[in-house]
Amino acid sequence: MNDKLSSRALPWLVCALVAAALYGNYYVYDSIGPVADALQRQRGFSDTQVGLLNAIYNLPNVVLILLGGMLVDRFGAARVTLWTAAVCLAGAVLTALSPDFFGMAAGRLLFGIGAETFSIATLAVLAQYFVGGNVAFAMGLALSIGRLGSFSSDMSPTWFAAAYAQGWQPPLLIAAGMAATSFGAALLYWWLDRRAASSGKGPAVPQAQPFVLRDLLHFGKAYWYLLTLCVLWYSVILAFRSTFSIKYFQHVHGLDLATAGAMNSYVFLAAVFATPAFGWLCDRIGRYAPFLAFGAVLLPVAMAVMTLTSASLWVSTALIGVSFSLVPAVMWPLASKLVAPARFGTAIGLMWVAQNAGIGAANLVAGWLNDRAGASAQNPAGYEPMMLFFGLAGVVGAAFALMLWFTAGRRAHEAVTHRG
Repeated sequence: MNDKLSSRALPWLVCALVAAALYGNYYVYDSIGPVADALQRQRGFSDTQVGLLNAIYNLPNVVLILLGGMLVDRFGAARVTLWTAAVCLAGAVLTALSPDFFGMAAGRLLFGIGAETFSIATLAVLAQYFVGGNVAFAMGLALSIGRLGSFSSDMSPTWFAAAYAQGWQPPLLIAAGMAATSFGAALLYWWLDRRAASSGKGPAVPQAQPFVLRDLLHFGKAYWYLLTLCVLWYSVILAFRSTFSIKYFQHVHGLDLATAGAMNSYVFLAAVFATPAFGWLCDRIGRYAPFLAFGAVLLPVAMAVMTLTSASLWVSTALIGVSFSLVPAVMWPLASKLVAPARFGTAIGLMWVAQNAGIGAANLVAGWLNDRAGASAQNPAGYEPMMLFFGLAGVVGAAFALMLWFTAGRRAHEAVTHRG
């Protein structure tokens, strides 16, 4: 490995491998939806069972994400990326080959145990290799390519029509093949990382330290502001967009199912391209917290426009799209600047623990509010409590984003003294 490759090309090669690994991982996560009907018709699964195949992915992660972050800090991003990619591959294969529901559920559980820690490890990889600059662009680019994996899974019935014509199993075997590709990319990254480390050309890896609970007190106010924003912002945008928005568009704004679904999908598709662009812009300007605050403020504004005005849904959808593109592009790079490198995995893991709990709670609260108010096509006003809940949560999240800006973002380009 020559000096030029190590100093210039190596980080981008690592970024490409991480992106390829994320692509396969995202594909596997979304592979159940396209075969749901076939599982019901050919295997007799109920709707509850089909739903559980996805829900069981999240169950271990309310606890295990934090443990996964600690593993990254303890054993290093390269090894944990490889280990968890192997766990994900095993889960995908078990899901595709299992003869009954319980085997498939076990496969999805195994995949979930590996997948979220895998995502933490890949963020830590990019934080290490791009510590000198371009970290927001690299993270945004890798996450965007990962999102293309979800898009590809949604398009797989068209792209792999012959496989779907053969029943439920061939599409899941394709997903297992995607997991194998993800593992191959992780393996190649691990090999490159070891080679770079042995030649002294790799990134500086923070010395692993044992984790103790009181270390959480060393993260500082800015980190806790960021964590609170993370919980509130993701709870609002994912609980609304992924669960209730299509139904809301149909019942309140009179859209048919196809139009409502298409409008909802544009937010996701736009983010694939806009997220790395925003990351690049933040890296060039050298500021993160102001952009994060701007993106966070757009979410409650979008909710207000959607609920309180007669403006076209395109206006609020565009605002949500900008927020959905900008906040993730800035949040994770900024997190890498607010905590010591040796604690980055733990810090991200804690954020994702809180995020998963918040998203689940927001879904439950929103559903309860809709049921209590009798929200339906015949009673569109019944959605008002849910939208008020989302709007207020968005406002509180935006307030914490502004507090973060005033704390860590007004001087020295978000430079914060690391503790711990």
